[in-house]
Amino acid sequence: MAGRKSGVLIVKILELHEECTIQVAMCEHLAGLQANSPSQGEAPRTGLKVLFTKETAHHLRGHPQDIVHIYPPWQKLIVPNGSCPVILNTYFCEKVVAKEDSKIIHEAHCWDTLLPRSITLAQMFRFRNLTYKSPESQVMCSGLTTMWTDCTHGHEEAKQRFPAQALLRDSLLDAVESQGAATWSGVGVRVVVQRVYYLPCRYQQGGGSAAPPGSDLPRVRVCLLVQDAYGMFSEVHSEGTILKDQQLEGKSCSLMGMKVLQKATRGRTAGLFSLIDTMWPPVMPLKAPGHGRACEEVKIHVPPPSFCYILTAHPNVGQIEIIEEDPISKLYQPPVPRFLREIFQTNDLSTRCSFYARVIYQRPQVNSLLPLQQREIWLMVTDVTLQMQDENNSGLPKTMPVCVAPSCVLSQEVLKALTEAVSHSFLFRDTLRAQGRIVCVERSVLLLQKPLLGADSGACSCELTGPVKLNELDSFTQVNSVCSVQGTVVGVDESTAFSWPTCELCGNERLEQSPGDRGTFSCGDCSRVVTSPRLRRHLQVFLDCPSRPQCTVRVKLSQASISSLLRFAACKDGSYEVKSVLGKEVGLLNCFVQSITTHPASCVGLEEIELLSAGRASSEHCRLP
Repeated sequence: MAGRKSGVLIVKILELHEECTIQVAMCEHLAGLQANSPSQGEAPRTGLKVLFTKETAHHLRGHPQDIVHIYPPWQKLIVPNGSCPVILNTYFCEKVVAKEDSKIIHEAHCWDTLLPRSITLAQMFRFRNLTYKSPESQVMCSGLTTMWTDCTHGHEEAKQRFPAQALLRDSLLDAVESQGAATWSGVGVRVVVQRVYYLPCRYQQGGGSAAPPGSDLPRVRVCLLVQDAYGMFSEVHSEGTILKDQQLEGKSCSLMGMKVLQKATRGRTAGLFSLIDTMWPPVMPLKAPGHGRACEEVKIHVPPPSFCYILTAHPNVGQIEIIEEDPISKLYQPPVPRFLREIFQTNDLSTRCSFYARVIYQRPQVNSLLPLQQREIWLMVTDVTLQMQDENNSGLPKTMPVCVAPSCVLSQEVLKALTEAVSHSFLFRDTLRAQGRIVCVERSVLLLQKPLLGADSGACSCELTGPVKLNELDSFTQVNSVCSVQGTVVGVDESTAFSWPTCELCGNERLEQSPGDRGTFSCGDCSRVVTSPRLRRHLQVFLDCPSRPQCTVRVKLSQASISSLLRFAACKDGSYEVKSVLGKEVGLLNCFVQSITTHPASCVGLEEIELLSAGRASSEHCRLP
């Protein structure tokens, strides 16, 4: 099996030990998968000393007799008078077959012809004008020329759709390693599209970019997360014109005219691999490179990928075409929505999760002045499992905050819904649980209550039977959340109190004072003189709250609460005496938690808010096909 894929080094671990945080593996260079049954006349296999970093060794979890694939760009170091060559730069490797499971591999017929060859790194990455004076010290990747292999019957109809020179392979690694850094020519790969999403332009590393259809948003790139029959993932960056508005998620497709942007590892692109981990292990057996003329399906547990390739579709020759009724589409794993109560009660941090929820408040408003790509949005959400709690679940929150990071691209449809003063239900897909909160990050998607292909209907009901309830302010309340509060007014923040006139007809707050008469104003919107302006006030009060007895609670009141509080306290000129409002009861007030401090004194800063009204969206169900 050694060298079945160009540049791939395949070894069997014989012995392991650690030196200076580096794991040293004494290995045998394999000429085939069945290492314990060499054919007659076969030359003795080469001994190798393979070095793994601490991180790579932790992910690999290798043991003696395990078989490991090491992918380029590995390096072979010839030490003078050394016992055996040393293999370095082993960041891209995976354990393919464990010793105890090697007997349960199912062989299936396939045809390929393997020819041995040795290539240098300069040849592999197509560097020019490089010479090496010491051939024995060159970096070598012993391998075999990869030929097109089709191990699955039933693809004849799909093959006829493509030119004869565009061979469809089953392996992304085969295509990448044979084409190097150049644009793929004459080859394609059969994959299943696991996810479709947008990434901001800063993730672009070549080619063009596109914006979501019908939007005026900053330019973004359409991305596909694909998986081949061997389990290897790849993120494909593409232009919208290449996709041709196709509904690709869950479909089998052919990739042609691709180019490698970079290799991605878990350490460098943790967000991408947190999404990949939600689709591992696969839902059906994977293929594994076989020996000779055999091709096998892996029926054993294999670790999740430690690296993948990020590809871009060439704007002129790149093609992404759907292959109808291809068996690889069975690898598709749609996101499975969960209830918010279940998500809250689990401790799976730094993992992705999907859920349906109703947005009851957002901050700041989407149509605020700060550019969308430079701010984060906080959405307060809830579902039926948080609202309908019994005595056994009294400790659960009735709402949960969701942070939408600037890296999460929102569609025009979602942005339009968020600008409306109506509560909508959304599907939050592939969000990240991090540091005790839910965050919509890059590769997360918000959908406005749309059908989800293959979703589990058990966690999709967003209907609420009554008005939204909030948790009362207590010691468990967190910043950037919502709560209800009630208490007695014990003080007024006079340093921040002020008032301003507004038009009593249109509510315009930018009135112009008449130069001749300082007591009158004119409204530019109404083009009239405002004779009886309506006063609006900014007022913050301090409350004595039974739920937080040893805490200073400062609340910025809404106009409605201010009017109610000053109804019998205000004088004819609009002023009021502070003592006239002290001792008055307020609440229940719906508030957004702006700040919580514990030093030098315990203090909570709140702002009274108005929850989004329940519109038509709140009476709908999450519909599924």
